[in-house]
Amino acid sequence: MSSLRKWLPVVCLSALLILAACGESSSDSANGDSEGEESGDKGTISIGMNNWAENVAVSNMWKIILENKGYNVELKQVQKGFLYEALASGDLDIGMEIWLPHTDKAFYEKYKEEIDWRDTWYEGTKLGIVVPSYMKDVNTIKDLKKQSDKFPEQRIVGIDAGASIMSLTKEALKEYNLDSYSLASSSGPTMMAELKNSMKEKEPIAVTLWKPHWAFAELDLKFLKDPKNVYGDSEDISYAARLGLEEDQPEVVKWFDNFMLNDQQLGSLMGALNEAESPEEGAQKWIDNHQDLIAEWTK
Repeated sequence: MSSLRKWLPVVCLSALLILAACGESSSDSANGDSEGEESGDKGTISIGMNNWAENVAVSNMWKIILENKGYNVELKQVQKGFLYEALASGDLDIGMEIWLPHTDKAFYEKYKEEIDWRDTWYEGTKLGIVVPSYMKDVNTIKDLKKQSDKFPEQRIVGIDAGASIMSLTKEALKEYNLDSYSLASSSGPTMMAELKNSMKEKEPIAVTLWKPHWAFAELDLKFLKDPKNVYGDSEDISYAARLGLEEDQPEVVKWFDNFMLNDQQLGSLMGALNEAESPEEGAQKWIDNHQDLIAEWTK
């Protein structure tokens, strides 16, 4: 009996601790708005990401936001042409980089009944041929013909072959009779590396480039004037979804419809990625500093 009295307080205390832990766990589960939501599985969202600076930035940003909200997210590296095929077939849920009404018009016409074309998230784009500002005698696309001797290799450095800007640049070469020039396909990062290397040596170089892009904040560049308007007028960037995503994931589609960035916001996001060790690190840093904006999108 004396032994029982000795251990009874310990047993009671242990029981109380167990009950308290259970109560706390139940409370956490009931609240579910924070940790419970973040660790839950609301399904998988696949985002097609082509290798353009703004696309990499917003895709990585949304990956982190959605994962914090309880979704699994797959970022799938795709070229622009395959993006539309995959959205139309249902192999991808979302594509972030739709330039309309001009740049991606051919893709829109081909897939307009097979893809859910959604809302604009950035207004006022520009694309064309870009050179360093120190090339004082090259200010229009026509000038490339006049100043061809300044380009030893006579080539324009582009991005992936399936991108709309590459098709438009081929058209520009014909329209401006730049028969001696070739268009070299590469990738966004490869093109930027070649541009930076040439600018370090103050060598002549022409590249396909677009706004929004972090390069215009870091490098002294200029668009060549396009009097024939081959590259078209200013456009907007929207996102597209596979048919049926709105029914399957209405919360996600609502958030993406709310999504909007201005020049300063998108520029700072791209800058954060460019300065970070990884896209994920840069996107997370930007998210940490823009919680109010994200709350507006996901309300």
